[in-house]
Amino acid sequence: MTNLRLALACMLSLAAAPAALAQDTQRLRTDKVEVIVETIARNLQNPWGLTFLPDTRMLVTERPGRLRIVEADGKLSEPIKGLPRISARGQGGLLDVALDPNFAQTRLVYLSFAEDRGEGRNGTSVARARLSQDGTTLEDTQVIFRQEPSYAGTHHFGSRLVFARDGNLFVTLGERNDLRDQAQSLSNHLGKIVRINPTGGAAEGNPFLNREDTRPEIWSSGHRNVQSAALNPATGELWTVEHGARGGDEVNIPQKGKNYGWPVISYGVHYSGQKIGEGARKAGLEQPVYYWDPSIAPSGMAFYTGDKFPAWRGSILVGALAGKLVSRLETDGNKVTGEERMLQNLGERIRDVRQGPDGLVYLLTDSPQGRILRMKPAE
Repeated sequence: MTNLRLALACMLSLAAAPAALAQDTQRLRTDKVEVIVETIARNLQNPWGLTFLPDTRMLVTERPGRLRIVEADGKLSEPIKGLPRISARGQGGLLDVALDPNFAQTRLVYLSFAEDRGEGRNGTSVARARLSQDGTTLEDTQVIFRQEPSYAGTHHFGSRLVFARDGNLFVTLGERNDLRDQAQSLSNHLGKIVRINPTGGAAEGNPFLNREDTRPEIWSSGHRNVQSAALNPATGELWTVEHGARGGDEVNIPQKGKNYGWPVISYGVHYSGQKIGEGARKAGLEQPVYYWDPSIAPSGMAFYTGDKFPAWRGSILVGALAGKLVSRLETDGNKVTGEERMLQNLGERIRDVRQGPDGLVYLLTDSPQGRILRMKPAE
């Protein structure tokens, strides 16, 4: 009987092996190419932002407040020391990460996060620090920008970090949900995209620099909760994707000083089903380049420029949380001309999308057992 039980156990183990392997590597078909999606790192708690170091290792943030280095073999470092004071509640926590454009010389790392401001209040902030040579510590950590006002809430922090070609930094900021009407006021940072210099001050050339009744860091206004942002490699312009409510997720190309309408106009409705504002259009308020209705809950985006997927070149890859997919948007200049929805069979909330230095596509899954996935051509 003992031998029989051992034999049955071995058979069951062998039968289960393919299913276990399928979770690590899956072969999936898209409209243009067949892809392999493989797990290269796991056991990350709600990873949020990803960037590549010059040696091709990765820096990844975990929303509860950890920053780690990921080795080429997927091994995770111990949490890096020296992070600022983080409020990890609701949608808040440690959010995006970006490297100084001259990182090889400066070793400067920029982090966006929900900062604990005391008395239950918080707000999106940006910190700058120097990564130690051994990669274990952030040194000289300084908070260089704070969204104002702070608020005792747990929703809509934004926020992505994107360096422009001129060296200034775009930061996307949510309107904190309950304070949505403030997205229309230039006297605060709620529902805005700001453009700051590398030390945190308002960047030269911002549209409201010399007005006493405005925040000089503001680049554009009328945004809801922008969690996707990237530079168009062809033009150097910032493109963003922001969450709508029930429907109305938007692709925008935020222009200097312009107002993108939230919550006066939207292509969605409130979660209650009630109408938002005055409808979908109003004179003086900008229209999106593209929108989704129903919502896919977009988060993380990248323009694909590599040579591993030639058929995708020029496309925008957008991760989706509620949609559990990657949306590939085909573009012609400043227009979106088509959409393909990919990787729905994975069943994963996609938090971030990045093109790696190897031309492959890297994804973060938003889960307490989050993974880093890599997409590569099947052939």
